[in-house]
Amino acid sequence: MAVSDAARLGAIKAQVSASPLYNENLAPTEPEERTWTTYNIAALWIGMAIVITTYTLASGLMAAGMTWWQALLTISLGNVIVLVPMLLNAHAGTKYGVPFPVFVRASFGVRGANFAAIARALVACGWFGIQTWIGGLALDALLTVAWSGWASVPGHAFITFFIFWAVQVVIILTGIEGVKIFESYSAPLLIAGGVALLTWGFIAGGGVGNVFSTSAELQQGQASFWAIFPSALAANVGYWITLSLNIPDFTRYAKSQQSQIVGQAVGLPLTMTAFSFIGIAVTAATVVVFGEAIWDPVQVVTQVASDLPAALVLAMVIIVIAQISTNMAANVVSPSFDFSNLAPKYISFRTGGIITAILGIVSFPWVLFENVGAYIFTWLVGYGSLLGAIGAVMIADYWILRRRRLDLADLYKMDGRYAYSGGWNWRAIVAVFIGVVPVLPGFLKAATTPGFEGVFQNPTFIEGLYNYGLFFTFFVAGAAYLLVSLITSRAPEVAEDREAVPE
Repeated sequence: MAVSDAARLGAIKAQVSASPLYNENLAPTEPEERTWTTYNIAALWIGMAIVITTYTLASGLMAAGMTWWQALLTISLGNVIVLVPMLLNAHAGTKYGVPFPVFVRASFGVRGANFAAIARALVACGWFGIQTWIGGLALDALLTVAWSGWASVPGHAFITFFIFWAVQVVIILTGIEGVKIFESYSAPLLIAGGVALLTWGFIAGGGVGNVFSTSAELQQGQASFWAIFPSALAANVGYWITLSLNIPDFTRYAKSQQSQIVGQAVGLPLTMTAFSFIGIAVTAATVVVFGEAIWDPVQVVTQVASDLPAALVLAMVIIVIAQISTNMAANVVSPSFDFSNLAPKYISFRTGGIITAILGIVSFPWVLFENVGAYIFTWLVGYGSLLGAIGAVMIADYWILRRRRLDLADLYKMDGRYAYSGGWNWRAIVAVFIGVVPVLPGFLKAATTPGFEGVFQNPTFIEGLYNYGLFFTFFVAGAAYLLVSLITSRAPEVAEDREAVPE
C-alpha cells in the first residue's frame, strides 16, 4: 500500500471512529495487518477441511444409496461449486479490508446487516457445538483405550467435551493472529496424519485393488443416484456455504487478491476431496481387517494403535488439532465479528468468541449430530438454503448493482448511503424470503420423517424444491433482489471507489 493510500485509510478511520457502528476489530485492516500469504490462506482451508466430519461425509451419501465413486464425485463437485461464491465474496474483503458484517451493510443496510450476520452466527454456534462434541468424543475414546478405568468415570463423555471446550476458549482469547499461527503450523501435521492413515489402509487392506473392490460393500441404501443427487449436492455445497458469506473475515488480511484466490482454489476443493477419499478407502480397509465397516476414524485409530502407546498419543494429538483447527477458523472467527457487530462499542472480537462458545453448549450438539441422515439432509441442506439466499443478495448487490465499488466511510455511518430506511434495505429482506419460503414444505417433511423413509420418492412439486435447496434459493433470491431493486427505482448508486487498497 502506498503512503497516500495509508494516509487515506487513516483519514477514513478518524472520520468514523466515533460512530456506534465502529470498533477496532471491525475497522478496515491496516497495511501492517495484511500478512496472510497464499500459503496462509491454503493452510487455513487445509486446517478446516481435515476434520472428522469431512472424513465421514461420504458415509451418509453411501448409506442413502450412492456408490463410493458417486459419493466422492458429489463431494468434489459440491466443493468446486461453492468455491465460486467463496471467491466472489472474498474479493471485497481483500479490496476494502472489512469483515463480513461490515461488508453486508452495503446490501442489507447498516442495521439489516445484523439479520444476515446473526443468521450466519447462529449456524456457526451450532457447528462449534458439533465439532466440540465430536472432539470431546474422540478424546473420550482415546482416553478409554489409554486407561480402562476412564469409562467408569461418571459423565466421562461430558467431561472431555468441556475440556475440549475450555482449550478452545483459551485460543479464542489470543485473537485472530493466534488463529492464523495455529492454522499455519497445524496444516503439515494434518496432511501427514491423513497420509499415514491412508497408507495403513492400503497395506492392511491387502493392496489398492483389494481395497477398492471391497468398497462396494459400503453401499447400503436402495435409493437411485439421481433421486438423491440434487439434495446431496446441495448438502455438500451447504457444507461450506457458511464460509462463502464470511470469507471476507479472512481475506481482509490477505496480501493481495492473487494470494486469496490461489490459496482458496488450492486449499478447498483438493483437501475436501482428498480427505473424503481417505475416509472411503480406510473404511473399506476396515472391512478387510476387522470384518465390518468402521466409519469413525477415532475407533479405527484406537483399534490399530491400542498396543502402541506412542502411536496412540500421537493420533490423539492429531485428532484434537484437527477438530480445534476447524472450529477456530470456521466456527469462531465469523460469529465473533458478527456478535461484535450487534453493539460494536460494547462487544469486542474476544467477547463475541466467548458468546459463541457459550451458545455452542446450549445448542445441544449431541442431538444435532445424533443421526447422520438428519445431519446431511436437514441440518446441511436446511441452513444452506437460508444462507444461500443471503449470499446471492450480497453477490448481486456488489458485483452487478454496485460494480465492486463501495464507499468505505459510509459503511460505518448511520446516515450514509447504506442507511436505506431506518438502517434496513427491505429489498434484500424481501428477496431472501422469496427465495426461502418455497423450500419450507420440503424442509418440514424431511425434518419430521423418521429415517427419511420415502422422502426422496414421489415428492410433490413444492416438496421437490427442497431437494435443490441452496441452488433454488440462491438463484431465486438473487434474481428477486435485482428485479425488486430495478422495479422500485432504487438501484444502488455506484460509489466513488474509496477502497482500502487499490486493485
